[in-house]
Amino acid sequence: MQILSSRFVFGDDFTLSRLFIDGAPFAGCPYILEDKVREVPGYDVDLWKIDGETAIPVGRYRVVIDMSTRFKKMMLHLLDVKGFAGIRVHSGNTSHDTEGCLITGSTCSEAEGEVYGSRKARDALFAAVEAALARGEEVWWEVSGFPK
Repeated sequence: MQILSSRFVFGDDFTLSRLFIDGAPFAGCPYILEDKVREVPGYDVDLWKIDGETAIPVGRYRVVIDMSTRFKKMMLHLLDVKGFAGIRVHSGNTSHDTEGCLITGSTCSEAEGEVYGSRKARDALFAAVEAALARGEEVWWEVSGFPK
């Protein structure tokens, strides 16, 4: 399974992406909310990252389902995100809920940088990834897009 979050709104303190699975828009979870993109291509993460307030770098990451020690439940986990640890996919509504993670959304406000229907979207995405892993597929998440 190939997941793509294609960033399309770059706010002052948030980033919105459209979500695709295997090249098609994913109706169960059409939006992802992240913190602000601060990445400076070609520079080390330590030079541009602000802990808990920075979107993950553009790239491609393996996805697993494992136990979150913080949330005490099984969650989607992006592995080997350079300069970041414990990147989870979870519910929330604003960039204040992200702390560097990815927030799911059924609908969004581009002006406010908020997502809604987050738990429903999270559950749909979790089920899709869980089914792919059960079929023996690897799951990869690609993040694309920079502010202009």
